[in-house]
Amino acid sequence: MKSAAQFRVVFVTAPDLKIARKLARGALIERLAACANLIPRIESHYWWQEKLEKSAEALIIFKTPARKLEKLEQFVLENHPYDTPEIVSISMSSSTRRYLEWLVSETIR
Repeated sequence: MKSAAQFRVVFVTAPDLKIARKLARGALIERLAACANLIPRIESHYWWQEKLEKSAEALIIFKTPARKLEKLEQFVLENHPYDTPEIVSISMSSSTRRYLEWLVSETIR
C-alpha cells in the first residue's frame, strides 16, 4: 500500500457552481481524481491586475494520486474559464489505509 504522502489534495476555485460541477465531473470521468468536493458560495478576496478584487466563487477540492497531478492540472487549465485559475496542491500527511486503497482503485484506469 502506498503512503499518504503519495497523494494530493488539490484546491481549484471556479466562478460558479455550474462550472465547478463541469470541472469536477470531467476530471472524474477522465479518472484524474477519485473524488471532488464542491463548496458553493465562497467569497474570494485577491489582487488582480494591480487592483484589489472580491468575487463569489465555488471551491473544488480534488483528491488524487501525485502521479495524476500533472494531468489534472492540464485538464483544469484547458477547461477553466479563468486566464489564471487557482490550482493549489498539498500533500496528504496521513489517511486511513482503506481510503488510500479506494483512491488508488478509482484512479488506476
